[in-house]
Amino acid sequence: MKRVPVITAAEAAGQVRSGDTLMVGGFGMTGNPVTLVHALAETGTKDLTYVANNVSEPGLSGGRLLRNRQISRAVGSYFTSNREAVQAHQEGWLEVTLLPQGTLAEAIRAGGAGLGGFYTPTAAGTLIAAGADTRVLNGREMVFVPAIQADVAFIRAWRADRAGNLQYRLTEQNFNRAMATAARVVIAEVEEIVEVGELPPEQVHTPGLYVDALVQATLTLAHLGSSADVNSGAKRVDAARMHMARRALQELHPGDVVNLGIGIPTLVADLITPEMGVILHTENGMLGVGPAPQDGGAMHYPVNAGKIPVTALPGASYFDSAESFGMIRGRHVDVAVMGGLQVDAHANLANWAVPGKPLLGVGGAMDLASGARRLIVTMTHQDERGAPKVVDDCTLPVTASAAVDLVITDKAVFTFPDGTLTLTGLMPGVTLDEVRATTGAAFLERLDR
Repeated sequence: MKRVPVITAAEAAGQVRSGDTLMVGGFGMTGNPVTLVHALAETGTKDLTYVANNVSEPGLSGGRLLRNRQISRAVGSYFTSNREAVQAHQEGWLEVTLLPQGTLAEAIRAGGAGLGGFYTPTAAGTLIAAGADTRVLNGREMVFVPAIQADVAFIRAWRADRAGNLQYRLTEQNFNRAMATAARVVIAEVEEIVEVGELPPEQVHTPGLYVDALVQATLTLAHLGSSADVNSGAKRVDAARMHMARRALQELHPGDVVNLGIGIPTLVADLITPEMGVILHTENGMLGVGPAPQDGGAMHYPVNAGKIPVTALPGASYFDSAESFGMIRGRHVDVAVMGGLQVDAHANLANWAVPGKPLLGVGGAMDLASGARRLIVTMTHQDERGAPKVVDDCTLPVTASAAVDLVITDKAVFTFPDGTLTLTGLMPGVTLDEVRATTGAAFLERLDR
């Protein structure tokens, strides 16, 4: 059995050369190799292509590298959590390649598996797919995505033995597992290093053949003053939003696997009880999500895709991002409840970008919108200027085409029987005339009288 060297963070940083492509694991508040990235920030290495779920918040992984202008290109799914990344892109010195979250995870997995790329239905017909090779396979429009490989990968695990075998904790698998397979040099930052044989083989998540060196972790998100070790902040709750959440809850049934987006859909999670038998899925790698803990934070509990500490219900399971999005893309998730900026009369959804605004993030929205068996959109009926959000045709960039099954607003409920926008319900205190006056599309009426 080979033995993997244990090196210092500074020695690990020395493995990265100017011009390299660097993969960095982590999703939200877990699995971030902060010790390694902070060591790299102390070097003069520059002109890096940085591949990660996001460039990250300023105090965490890639923020310091970005501030030092060591990154010239970023490949990821979500950059809006770091305003410095948005500003750098606007100023022209940071090139950004934006990929849907599941596409990013699969491209890394494909790179590690020696594949040239793959076709996916995610993002078909959207701005993200502009210029890509697109074809119809099995009756669905698919977009070709090249595989992604790197010169060096920085990943984080919980435990390692001296053979390089890695074990992750809770939702820390995220992008780390796939990245461990897709780089020429893989360096794992770990909290605990044990002797060969002390990790039971059935508890090894990443076999040691992928790992070139180990580094003892000295930093955590708590050391960096991160919000990961506190409970989630207050949500915006009012009567209208709670009416929408309760109406969405009526659409969920025992045994349903459900993914809830940020915003209004998070209120649905607060209404779900274990007795309902609804199984919550979060795209960063967990099935069986329970309520928020009463104490502690992300250092002690799993974290959902919104960076909120959660608990695990009996029967819960953990997995990596590639498998998580395989569940979504493979239509194993029954229902996705998402927010929206616009839904049009053709069941198209727009919820990821507004022209003229510096939004550099798509996250898992396109994967969920096109992959879930049923898509429910919850949103206000009008935007902040009073303009309708249910419209004839989306004027904002589309997230998914002909994907919406049900729209729940603070005024009304719409469905699409036979592909036709149809009003099926009114929210408490709202009149039909009010809905007619504030909806930007023609619709049929099938209200229960």
